[in-house]
Amino acid sequence: MWEDVILFAAIGFAAQMVDGAIGMAYGLTGTSVMLSLGTPAPVASASIHAAEVFTSGMSGFWHWRLGNVRWRLVWRLAVPGMVGGAIGAYILVSTPTDFIRPAVNAYLLAMGLWILLKAIVRRPRPETEGPRWIGPLGFAGGFLDAIGGGGWGPMVATTMIGHGAQPRFAIGSVNTAEFFVTAMISVTFLGTIGLELWPMITGLIIGGALASPLAAVATRHVPDRPMMMLVGALITLLSLRGLVQAIG
Repeated sequence: MWEDVILFAAIGFAAQMVDGAIGMAYGLTGTSVMLSLGTPAPVASASIHAAEVFTSGMSGFWHWRLGNVRWRLVWRLAVPGMVGGAIGAYILVSTPTDFIRPAVNAYLLAMGLWILLKAIVRRPRPETEGPRWIGPLGFAGGFLDAIGGGGWGPMVATTMIGHGAQPRFAIGSVNTAEFFVTAMISVTFLGTIGLELWPMITGLIIGGALASPLAAVATRHVPDRPMMMLVGALITLLSLRGLVQAIG
């Protein structure tokens, strides 16, 4: 048991450093590891989201303390995200969902390349809060996050930054909204299939909690252009990996 706790604490620390700093990859990283160990997809997603309730809460707290959060944006994302997350979790435990992932990865690949292009040829422009359709974006992000065991950050933070939101506030607000979304998803899983694998969940929580303040500091101090390039590069690589797996 202790070996599982230590292993997943290291995985949680690394995943939260990336997720807290650039707004994505905690769920995708953790879910990929659990699936590679033979964990069924609903159990893997339930376990990751149980851990994320704590890690996203810690991440949101530190982003708020460091001035990276806009609460109006948090609530506009969190409320529809909670609805989408509950629906996605229910569907995951009752119907096949493999057909959704290739389409999502194709969308994310396009967004990742778009952000890289914007970072390379970036010109000064007025700051925005992202696209006007923030509510539907939050719903889609929550739905896909529950089904895929991750995807809230790649879908929501990537789209926000791609539509002109300042990376620091987009990442801080998306991370804070994620707490409410993951809490709703976890409650839905708890009421349907329950929660297992507590040594792994405990390790993920410990590692993520340790990394949260460090990641929030990185978000506050890293300039916008390098941050955009990091986001664009990571989402491009993750989406390409997802497409290759889907084709294979």
